[in-house]
Amino acid sequence: MHINKDRLFSILFISPSILAIAIFVYGFIGWSVKVSFSAWQGLLPDYTWVGLENYTELFHDRRFMIDLRNTAIFTVLFLAACLIFGLLLALLLDRTRKGANIFRNIFLFPMAVSFIVTGVAWRWLMNPATGTRMSGLNLLFDRLGLDFLISNWHTTPDWGIAFIVIPAVWQMSGFTMALYLSGIQSIPLELREAAMVDGANELQTFRHIILPLLRPITLSAVIILGHTSLKIFDLIVAISGKDIRLDVPAIYMWTTSFDANNFARGATIGIIMLITVAIVIVPYLVFGTREETEL
Repeated sequence: MHINKDRLFSILFISPSILAIAIFVYGFIGWSVKVSFSAWQGLLPDYTWVGLENYTELFHDRRFMIDLRNTAIFTVLFLAACLIFGLLLALLLDRTRKGANIFRNIFLFPMAVSFIVTGVAWRWLMNPATGTRMSGLNLLFDRLGLDFLISNWHTTPDWGIAFIVIPAVWQMSGFTMALYLSGIQSIPLELREAAMVDGANELQTFRHIILPLLRPITLSAVIILGHTSLKIFDLIVAISGKDIRLDVPAIYMWTTSFDANNFARGATIGIIMLITVAIVIVPYLVFGTREETEL
């Protein structure tokens, strides 16, 4: 009887959260799926069934193809840079004895601000203006005589989205550093010492001992950063507004739904974004479940 009461109280305690998730997450996902198969254009709902027509038209839309290209470029560069810089910072901090806490806080500080704040700051830093209107990094390069570094930044044709990676990495590499640092410091010191005794140098110890043990950390970082990159919105809008050259699915979904009142297409874009995020997250869940089963 005591066990049944505990179980009942546990169910009652978590039931509000379960109900809220069921309604506001899965319920709205189901409603969005329904809208994506409808002909809803305009303020008045229209649930006329059109099948896969919205999806077919979307993948023949040149703007959406630009969105997919920009997302791919941003995701690849963002993940690579965050993982590399995060790991390097973690290795440096692991070796630092004096001032390690200060540097850790400095590297983590960008995470305390939102992407909107980051975008506003970097919009000034990456001001592409020249001449008397030059400011930010371009002005710094000009004063230092490094004219070859002066750039159009995010207004560069075709590759402007690559420069948006810079502020994104500035904000998120500290998070990756924290993940890697916790992973490195959790590795028993005896393993490194045993490798040294067996004749392994520092590079070999890192390659064969530390790096393999950090694989779960890397996977977690890829999942979190990949999820962030696939739904990036506020950083781009804060830096460049709704520039079509830097367009991504989230911006397209916003303008389609709330500027053009084409809710069917907006829901279609949202469902495609959900599927891409699921493709990234599901392997992580499978990997985690498999490891728990083996333990």
